[in-house]
Amino acid sequence: MVRFKHRYLLCEVVSDDPRCRLSLEDRVLGGLVRDTIARVHGTFGAAACSIGFAVRYLNAYTGIVLLRCRKEFYRLVWSALPFITCLENKGHRYPCFLNTLHVGGTIRTCQKFLIQYNRRQLLILLQNCTDEGEREAIQKSVTRSCFLEEESAGEELSDSGGEEAAGAME
Repeated sequence: MVRFKHRYLLCEVVSDDPRCRLSLEDRVLGGLVRDTIARVHGTFGAAACSIGFAVRYLNAYTGIVLLRCRKEFYRLVWSALPFITCLENKGHRYPCFLNTLHVGGTIRTCQKFLIQYNRRQLLILLQNCTDEGEREAIQKSVTRSCFLEEESAGEELSDSGGEEAAGAME
């Protein structure tokens, strides 16, 4: 049995209009990328990239997109991304572009890069704060979200650990 290798392109949708990111749908974005590949690379590029191409992850709030394509043809997809200049959805046309952040062999490497990228962006955001109140609000929001993540992870561990502990006591 042959394993097909893929590449994952981690991209960010950059737009001045916040409605652009909120109107993102994976089906629309996938079609837009396919159409752009066909326009830039012709029928060969469209056929080569259509096999195994998928939008694996899309976060409309942050504008992060994870595209999967076959390893042999990832450069065709990558080279077509700068030609995306607008997003059309539900009768509206939003000017935007895709910024490629990372190209990886697995989803996990892309996730690790995204964590590091978000940390760097957060440090830049904290350094650019104009007053102390704004800085405290950002730090409070981050600590609250980290606390909620730890709390939900702790509940999962306590649920599974509680059953094991009850079984061990019997």
